[in-house]
Amino acid sequence: MTVDDLFTKKQQQVLNQELNNQHWKLMINYGAVRAGKTFVDNFVFLYEVKHAAEIARSKKVKYPMYILAGVSSKSIANNILTEIANTFGLTFKFDKHNSFKIRFPGLPAVKIVQTFTGSISGLGAIRGMTSFGAYINEASLANKEVFEEIRSRCSTPGARVVCDTNTDVPTHWLKTDYIDNPKHSNEIISNHFIMDDNTSLDPEYVAGQKSTTPSGMFYDRKILGLWVAGEGLVYQDFDKSKNIITRAEFDKRTADQQLTYYCGVDWGYEHDTSIVVLADDTDGNTYLVEEHTGHLEQIMHWVKIAKQVQQDYGYNIPFYCDTARVEHIDKFKENNINAQYAYKSVLKGIEQVAGLIKQHKFMAVQEGIQQFLDEVYQYVWNDKTGEPVKEHDHVMDAIRYAIATRQWNHEYNQPHDNYDQQDQLLADKGLIDYPDDLF
Repeated sequence: MTVDDLFTKKQQQVLNQELNNQHWKLMINYGAVRAGKTFVDNFVFLYEVKHAAEIARSKKVKYPMYILAGVSSKSIANNILTEIANTFGLTFKFDKHNSFKIRFPGLPAVKIVQTFTGSISGLGAIRGMTSFGAYINEASLANKEVFEEIRSRCSTPGARVVCDTNTDVPTHWLKTDYIDNPKHSNEIISNHFIMDDNTSLDPEYVAGQKSTTPSGMFYDRKILGLWVAGEGLVYQDFDKSKNIITRAEFDKRTADQQLTYYCGVDWGYEHDTSIVVLADDTDGNTYLVEEHTGHLEQIMHWVKIAKQVQQDYGYNIPFYCDTARVEHIDKFKENNINAQYAYKSVLKGIEQVAGLIKQHKFMAVQEGIQQFLDEVYQYVWNDKTGEPVKEHDHVMDAIRYAIATRQWNHEYNQPHDNYDQQDQLLADKGLIDYPDDLF
């Protein structure tokens, strides 16, 4: 097997920097998903651990330490440790603090200290330590203070920091402060990956990703690895001629289909409340069947609508609800309505809806909608925050809650009859908002 068989051209570029560039102190590999960043970084990680051991030997340090950082223990395990174990056949013996050691022949063993960058609490694991280097996975998701503390801990002469990341908004601190390298320091190097760099991917997979990824920000980040914010319409691929159908067309398309009905709810009072009813067929299509939107209505008005939806589509139809008004969800439950806490990751949910729209697998039934069309043509990105402007979004949010929560349930194989456990799991993962004392 040759180097070309194992590594792509972009990965070879990174390895050349690792082995032959003696000047850098911070390497950032960033860009598209599935572009080969993590694979090559795991090789770089082992090279860097060996480099740390060599520094320790030269300084007669018996017990060198190295920082391995990621958003969470799960992300470190999935993105790094499992991949290294699969690639190199290594096994790790963890101590009670979740640290482990890597030893190279003739060199002191290096203690790998794990720390989590998703919140400021990650400082506790590394504060006060002297590190011989660090590897930071998913750096754009890191708390900035934790990121900078990791760099400051790597104070041993010759210590280096490697990190990888997907992209985010162009004003993100990782890009402006480090990748853009405003001081033109030769101690910072960065490598931009696009999906096409990973020539080991199945061409059909790449073509499928390109054809199904929503246009605009999602495509630019996921496929091209660009640091971009959303501009213009959120759902740029929406086409009224393809994404709106009549009731007669819906009946014809679904005549021989087994449909699964479910609802999304966005609460309001002075602002609109919106309840939407969606249906999935067995071919992967999602239909917006009904929309009920209004304002200045008391909760019992919406209970009455939900009870009618139950009568029309089944008593156990789930209502995936905005968690901003827990008391409204409780009122639904008191009235034997299957109300559940919605998955609220905004960008993830929008990407799922936008993907269906682009593939023409999302269709709204013309006779069933009220404000959907008005909103979809006014639902725009905030180019400073990278999220949608909080206007003209009530129906949009209700649809997102419904589709994203149903998809989340499928991904995590949630039992359909154990909703309390499902809600608690969502809360524990930080994906929904909860009063602290609810469980």
